[in-house]
Amino acid sequence: MSGAAPRLFISNAVWQTHGDAISSILGESAPVLYHPGQRVPAEHLAIAEVACLSSDLWPDWSGTYLRVCLDAPNLRWLHTFSAGIDHPVFRMFLDKGVRLTTSSGSSAVPIAHHVMMNLLDAARDVPRFLADQARHEWVPRDVEDLEGRTVGVIGMGPIGLEVARLAIAFGMRPIGMRRTVSGTEPCETWTFDRLDDLLAIVDDLVLVVPLTPETNGLIGAEQFAMMRPGTRLVNVGRGNLVDEPAMIEALRSGHLGWAALDVTSVEPLPADSPLWDMPNVVITPHSSGATRMNDVRAGAMFLDNLARYVRGEPMRNEVV
Repeated sequence: MSGAAPRLFISNAVWQTHGDAISSILGESAPVLYHPGQRVPAEHLAIAEVACLSSDLWPDWSGTYLRVCLDAPNLRWLHTFSAGIDHPVFRMFLDKGVRLTTSSGSSAVPIAHHVMMNLLDAARDVPRFLADQARHEWVPRDVEDLEGRTVGVIGMGPIGLEVARLAIAFGMRPIGMRRTVSGTEPCETWTFDRLDDLLAIVDDLVLVVPLTPETNGLIGAEQFAMMRPGTRLVNVGRGNLVDEPAMIEALRSGHLGWAALDVTSVEPLPADSPLWDMPNVVITPHSSGATRMNDVRAGAMFLDNLARYVRGEPMRNEVV
């Protein structure tokens, strides 16, 4: 781009954290600040060209912020702190001609750590040991190693690649799955036409694939039946990748031995969901990537793209 520096529409928290870095890129072009709960005057919104959906707004204020952004008549570019853009609102921006970039890759490390924590928890029977501790009971029992287990990693974006790398370090055999195999993956990787073959041999299944029309309901009753009894599932992708009622039945029967769910079909998970009380289920509130360093990396990605935008260069992680 050329001419005057773009006017930003960002949260007050982003300005407080990154104000100096933004000023070094844009000079004296003052941003329009979004204060959650306060109305943005139409004349201020009219000058906004660039917006950033930052993690401090999620989840309480992200919907409100995006609705305001949709009303900005001169918005040209929206950056989001997340990697996932399956919500229909992002298609609305693209349909309006607004450029869209993501922070894909910023959360790969913490989410992969979360996956390995859950696989270790299951192998070492941590939930039952914690229950024993709560009852003040000393109950020795045998536990398992991760070494030698086959883990299927469905989705080989930045998160899946990091899960595979860590699985190898633990002595596991990861098999990746993605739409097109690049040949640069750190492990054996198959295409989706071999999903049935993968399900039949894995000890653990990790879902990190984006939610698309093709992956919606990817794992249902038929797929659970293909798995060996006792297979464990970790879902850090999207809840709708899995047919939730079918998963509940598989967990109740014990055919699916255990599940760690950071995402569910409805979020927050309804209080009456049977998943809450199942002894072979661990629920976390879509928080696997919610670390301070993730915010640092996502912020750095936005600043890098802002500088690229000003210079008229291609931006990273642009959705096309």
